[in-house]
Formats: sequence, C-alpha cells, structure tokens
Amino acid sequence: MAALMIQGCGSDVGKSVLVAGLCRLFADRGLTVRPFKPQNMSNNAAVTADGGEIGRAQALQARAARAAPSVHMNPVLLKPQSDTGAQLVVRGRMAGTWQARAYQDRKGELLQTVLESYQALAAEADLVLVEGAGSPAETNLRVGDIANMGFARAADVPVVLAGDIDRGHVIAALVGAHAVLDPDDRAMVKGFLINKFRGDARLFDEGRAQIGARTGWADCGLVPWLAAARRLPAEDAVVLERTGAAAAGRRLRIVAPMFSRIANFDDLDPLRGEPQVEFGFVPPGAALPGDADLVILPGTKATLADLAFLREQGWDVDLAAHVRRGGRVLGVCGGYQMLGRVVRDPLGVEGAPGEAKGLGLLDVETTLTGDKVLRRTLGRLAGGAPFEGYEIHVGRTQGPDTSRPFLIRGDGSGEGATSPDGRIAGAYVHGLFDRGAARAALLDGLGGASDGADQETKVETALDEIAAVLETALDIPRLAAIAGLGLRP
Repeated sequence: MAALMIQGCGSDVGKSVLVAGLCRLFADRGLTVRPFKPQNMSNNAAVTADGGEIGRAQALQARAARAAPSVHMNPVLLKPQSDTGAQLVVRGRMAGTWQARAYQDRKGELLQTVLESYQALAAEADLVLVEGAGSPAETNLRVGDIANMGFARAADVPVVLAGDIDRGHVIAALVGAHAVLDPDDRAMVKGFLINKFRGDARLFDEGRAQIGARTGWADCGLVPWLAAARRLPAEDAVVLERTGAAAAGRRLRIVAPMFSRIANFDDLDPLRGEPQVEFGFVPPGAALPGDADLVILPGTKATLADLAFLREQGWDVDLAAHVRRGGRVLGVCGGYQMLGRVVRDPLGVEGAPGEAKGLGLLDVETTLTGDKVLRRTLGRLAGGAPFEGYEIHVGRTQGPDTSRPFLIRGDGSGEGATSPDGRIAGAYVHGLFDRGAARAALLDGLGGASDGADQETKVETALDEIAAVLETALDIPRLAAIAGLGLRP
C-alpha cells in the first residue's frame, strides 16, 4: 500500500480539490484509491451508507475515487456551533459538544482512533490520498496534532505541501513553513506544488527554483486556475463571501440568507448553473431583495442561534414583506425548523436549554432531541417528480401543516410541510435540487424552466476535467515515487 498526504500553507488553498483530482486520476489508472482526512472542521456533512456522517469533501473525494463513502475516510469531524464550541463527530457518530480550549488540550486522545481508521482504508487500497487541515506551519497547534504532521509522523506518510499563488506571497508561505517546522516535521515534507496559477506559467519558473533552493523540497508542479472546480460542491463557508449573484437578464431570482452557522450550503449549487436562474447568497448587513421569486432558508448547525441572527439582520421583516407580496419561501432542515411557530431545545442540544418563537410561516412546532437522524432518502415531490437526498438533523417537527407534506418518501410516508396556499414549504431533506427532474419541477412552479441535468453528471464531468489538467500540470511520476507507488504502464 502506498500513501501521500497533501498539506497546505493555509485553509482554502485547494487541498480538497487537489486530492479529489488525484483520486480520479489514479483511479482511472486502475488503482484502488481511498481518500482520508484525519480531522475536518465543517458544517457541510454527508451521510454514508452505514448511517454515519463525514465531511462532504471526503464524500466528493470518494466519488472521485469511484468508492463508497465510509466513516473511516473522516474519522474526526468538528461541526462549529459557536465561535468557541463545536459538535464532535467520531467515526460518523455524535460524541458531544466540545469547547475549543478543551478540544485543543485533548485532541491527541483521538490519534489512535484516527490511525485505526487509516489502517482500515490502507488494508483495502493500493493508494491512500490524505488531506491535511489548515497549515502545519500553525506551530502553536502542534502539540497533540492529529490533522497534519502529528498524523503524518505517526502513520509515516510522506507530505507534499501546496501553496496558493492566487493569494500572493506564495514563496514566503512555502519557505516560511520550511523555516518554522521543527526538523522532524520538516523531514516529512518531500515536495511542494503551486496551486491556482493564472497566466503564463513560465513567468514563475524562477520562483519555483527559489523555493526548491531554499527548502530542498522537490518541485512537483504548478497547477493552473481550475475553472471546473466551481462546479464541485464547496465545503468551506469562506467561499460564500466571494459568491455573487448571477448575471442580469435571468428570468427567476432566488436568494438565500447567509446564516452565521450555515450548513450544507452546497444544496444550492445546482441553482447557480441554471440558465434562467439568478441565484445569490445575501450576506449579513444586506436586506433580502424585494424582487426575489423565492427565498430559501438553508440548513444551519445552530437553529436557535441562527434564528436570533436572522432577526438581528432584519431578515424576519424582509421575509414577512416578501410573503405579503406573494413571494415563496422554502426551508431546508434548520431553515424548515425556523419557519414554524416555535423551536424548543429542552435538553440543551445546541447550548443552554430554551426555546424561541419561530417565524410563524408554517403551522408546525419543532423540538430538538438528543438523537441525530442520519439517512439517505429517496422519493418524490408532492407533485410527482423523483428526488434523491439525505437527512442529517436533530429535531422532530409536527403540526397541522405536515398533513400537506412537501415530499413523499419511497415508503409512502410524508416528509415536511406546506402552507394551505402552497407558497411556504419546508423539509429536512438535503440535496433536493440535485436531480434534474426535481429541480425542473420546482422551477416550473415558479414559472421558470430548467436545463434538466442531474448535478451528479455535472460533478463527474468536472472531476474528469480536473484530473486531466493535473495529469499534465503535476509531475505524476514524482508524486507516485514519493508515495511509494510504482506506476503501471
């Protein structure tokens, strides 16, 4: 078994996309490839076949590797609920809520769990491609580390360090990492690569030579800006801050408020590619536009906190005006819970026990519970179009409006609720827009049309395109040699 770890000079340098592209590249060469991320921090989660949850980036990487997602691919997942606390998920199961200081002090206790999951994958693979988290140069977090060099050294996995040239100062970032890493950690780094380059690659030849000379690390290549990456589901909410609405001239306008703890926002990715849809996230401090055809309240990791946040932004007033004008509203998961009369948290699942008045747009009530629902869901919209998605939530929602379910599961049971006039609806199911038929039905209800393409097809095409670029941009034989992999002819 061979292994290679891609670490980065910071968050959002493209590690997830690089690992996904390499998974597809090596899988297409006939290898059994498995992705792995020891520790992830994200509120975008996916449900595995065995009913666990992992970061969506690892689910995407599993798809790229043509493998089924497994809880072993991301054994430790942190889902932020506040600025200083997060829900801890270990091998797909909720394991309590930890404050940042406590987790920092005790994270090393999870190293054995991480190593066991890694070995489980290694036993079934020709190649394991590992993604780091943040940067190994954050040496203040090194004690007890399980995400970067702590894992690499414990598992004896060689590292290639990625720098993001789009941010600038990439020479300083890579050379600086070399300078601050302790000698044993530094020895794990066998090469570097440059990501997100725009323009004539020859203009950075001298820069690459300087990095190699100052670090002694092998130059593994320069990756151009990957336009196809925009068609992949994003994992980090930081990308939403750079996501504007589509160009003018579209027929439908759909918006979603950017909650402070927004989760599984890739639910809305398929809308961006629709020719007749202008979609945009509304950032804090901005009003919901008065000309929107549909407002979608997305998922959130902390319903009560984000319900308060929504009111702080004045979005409750904007929503009420939108509804008075005849506008439509769709709530997904936490957004669905907010639409009801009240949200109760008697057990303190999200923090201190309490409750809050909901938006009152649906005649339902939600009680948060200690057990988490994790399952794949198939069925049809109430209008008949098939959908395929997943549920990942705590809470049970009941009330008169559930007698008009928004969705019908495959077993015939109803899911979600719809207002008597049909303009307000909500459900717990994520991924509602992925199937072309379901998306077409939803847009048709707004007076628009869809391209009818399944999101899975678009993602598969993007993965193939990224793998093809990496094939020529990176020194694949060198990466294979670092990983301990003998390339097949």
